[in-house]
Amino acid sequence: MPQFRIMGNDIQHLLIDLGPGEKVYAEGGHLIWKQSTVNIKAAVKGGLLAGLKRSLTGATFFVLEIEGPGQADLTGFAPGKIVEIELDGSRGIMAEHRSFLAAEDSVEYDAKLTGLGFGWLGGEGLLMAHFKGVGRVFLHAVGDALMITLGPGQTVDVEAGHVLAFEDGMRVDIRRVGGLRTMLFGEEGIWLAHIEGPGRVWLRTLSRPQMIMGLMPEIAQVIKSA
Repeated sequence: MPQFRIMGNDIQHLLIDLGPGEKVYAEGGHLIWKQSTVNIKAAVKGGLLAGLKRSLTGATFFVLEIEGPGQADLTGFAPGKIVEIELDGSRGIMAEHRSFLAAEDSVEYDAKLTGLGFGWLGGEGLLMAHFKGVGRVFLHAVGDALMITLGPGQTVDVEAGHVLAFEDGMRVDIRRVGGLRTMLFGEEGIWLAHIEGPGRVWLRTLSRPQMIMGLMPEIAQVIKSA
């Protein structure tokens, strides 16, 4: 069985130990290094249709298949935390497509239709990444990561850009908060994802728009001095 170690602090990486013939798969572009005994190749996980649906989410058509023996090391595209989610076959998860890092070969990777309002306001479009089966999935959260467990009928409201993943069967929709004044002057919390349990929800403390806005002064200064 592959062994996984989440390492680092603010910029975490995932070190994977693979025995002979053991496989994992990852989104392309996340590999830092590998031992020369490890083989990698592009593969269409789940078949042609699944690959096409993934490409519609903005993810890659192919995934990177990594086969042992040896070690391989993966990381995300921005500072943040790696979230390990164990699937036992009873429920899958819906995840922000750009957050996928790696998964065990026994986990199915597809794309699934989500609600129109949540999809567009959460930056996802109509499809989100969908994982099911038995095994471990690793997601990358920009900033820090939180997990909230909701009981039956319990709800939570989350700014849509902070939703990382949630379990299948949970009710998720978009609700407007505040009146006209909030709509005109509020920058956060105007549209919230309303999520109802039972199930687990994973959040990231930093949304991608927030990260971009935080970097804009520095980017403008670099452009100005160029």
